[in-house]
Amino acid sequence: MPSLSVMKVLLKELTTNEQVPRVPEPTLVMDDIDQVEAYTRAGRENGVMAPVYLFHAMQICQIILPGDHVLDLACGPANQLCMIARLNPDCQFTGVDLSPNMLNQARALAASMGLANVKFVAGSITELSEFGDASIDCIMSTMALHHLPNVDALRCTLKESARVLKHEGGLYLADFGRLKRRDSIDYFANQYKDRQHPLFTLDYLNSLHAAFTLQDYEQACEDAFGHRAKVFSTWKVPYMLTTRTPARRELPQQLTEALKAIHADLPDYHKRDFADLKTFFNLGGVKTPALG
Repeated sequence: MPSLSVMKVLLKELTTNEQVPRVPEPTLVMDDIDQVEAYTRAGRENGVMAPVYLFHAMQICQIILPGDHVLDLACGPANQLCMIARLNPDCQFTGVDLSPNMLNQARALAASMGLANVKFVAGSITELSEFGDASIDCIMSTMALHHLPNVDALRCTLKESARVLKHEGGLYLADFGRLKRRDSIDYFANQYKDRQHPLFTLDYLNSLHAAFTLQDYEQACEDAFGHRAKVFSTWKVPYMLTTRTPARRELPQQLTEALKAIHADLPDYHKRDFADLKTFFNLGGVKTPALG
């Protein structure tokens, strides 16, 4: 059951007429070394983002088939990508990002994990010129699209994704949704400030202010994919969103057990966060494999 403080924040979101305006990220490409390192640490398997990455890993693994070429948009330090690549060694993965320092972190992580099925390229996700039409089996992205400067860039990114994705391919894009109240944004950004680097807290705050609305994603998704993909959100209050195609497979037993093992290793406070995210997405129509 979500904490009382979280429930109070969500209740205020439901009953307010306020809507804070979008404030784009101060730096659209995160390349400051200290910021990159703080973000990277937050996404490691013991970091504050660990339950979020595990939840989305369970979802992403449903849209990947053996032998797929998977493209990760704005992969950052590749915490999510490397987790998925390790779980799906029979697939090939390409991470795209504009930040040289992020890509350095990503290559170092993949090398440290001994992953031979991952490569990285520098590029903009709004113009995937390196990839041909209908050349990619699966596209993923986790907590990155809010770095785009405006709604037009979001639309370009989704249209480019639709261009390079095979017709029967899989899509899973996860991101923050724009909350209505400044107090709500402040609450979530500072909720775990005692567990995270101050630079990550500031980055999280900026990310929530830069998030697009549910309506922004729904319109961009419809324009790019039509009925091929759909936008889902956490129940009632869209503080997190996913733009996705239907599952392409049921998780095999070996993969299910691997995901359960990652969950079992989480500390109790991360398990509570995972349970909250699972509850609110389940109520919003997204079921959770492995721990459903």
